[in-house]
Amino acid sequence: MKSFQRGSILGSILGIAVCGGVGGVAAWAVVATMGWDGAPGAIVAAIVGMVVATAAWIALTSLLRSMARSR
Repeated sequence: MKSFQRGSILGSILGIAVCGGVGGVAAWAVVATMGWDGAPGAIVAAIVGMVVATAAWIALTSLLRSMARSR
C-alpha cells in the first residue's frame, strides 16, 4: 500500500456526502410513508438514516476495492 494516496481525502469526503444523502433520503421516505412527525419521527429518521448511510458506505467501499483489485 502506498504511504500517500493522491485524492483519497477528497474521495472520502465525496463518499461521505453521497452515502449521507442516500441515508437522508431513505430516512425521509420511511418517516413520510409512516406519517410520523415530531420527536419520534426525528429519532426514527436519525436511526434509519445512519443505518442506510453506513450500509451504503460499506457496499460502495467494497465495490470500489474489488474493482481496484481486478485491474
